[in-house]
Amino acid sequence: MKSNHRSKFFRVKCPDCGKTQVIFEKPSTRVDCLVCGRTLAYPSGGKGNIQGEVLEVLE
Repeated sequence: MKSNHRSKFFRVKCPDCGKTQVIFEKPSTRVDCLVCGRTLAYPSGGKGNIQGEVLEVLE
């Protein structure tokens, strides 16, 4: 039996430099912006604590 629970990816806009980056919704480590280094997401035992603006949900 196949599970319907699927994890997603988010396209997130960095609040500092405005660049976008695709990140996993449940990060196991801190995710930093590849351009300016600002932290975009923290792990929180489940879904990540997203620090930027989520522009799109990718399934």
